[in-house]
Amino acid sequence: MAEKGFKLSLNNHELAEEFFEDTRLLGIIAPVKDYQFCWHLNNTLGMDFRINPDIEIQLKRKRRDYFFTVFEYGDSTGSLSHYIYNNQFDGEYLLPEFKHFDFLWLMKGDVVSEELLQQTSHSIRTIHGVQLVTELTHGKIKNKEHMVF
Repeated sequence: MAEKGFKLSLNNHELAEEFFEDTRLLGIIAPVKDYQFCWHLNNTLGMDFRINPDIEIQLKRKRRDYFFTVFEYGDSTGSLSHYIYNNQFDGEYLLPEFKHFDFLWLMKGDVVSEELLQQTSHSIRTIHGVQLVTELTHGKIKNKEHMVF
């Protein structure tokens, strides 16, 4: 008697919810190259964002592969990590529901106070080329699983 095979599947919704637990996310409009934006952040805010090819996001759409770079910076004073996602690649968007944002800034790994979030937002606004910085609430993100690495 042959056994029927079983199929394992990941619950992407549950995985995304867990990934976004205790995170804060900013949407940024800044029509500049990602490396230029991170260079400005590093120089203005005293951070050290670096591209991390190990967590680059790859999505398959329209029978093509799209690659969204992710820059990472680990805060040396605690366990808070910062990630800058490029929201665009070759006409496609990491989060299509937020097409107008060029970058997404995720803060993860430690509690981010309202004060820190506002201070960070204000500092980003001082960078040349930045047009808008706003917090994105988790409820507004339809494609959270696209950001999970």
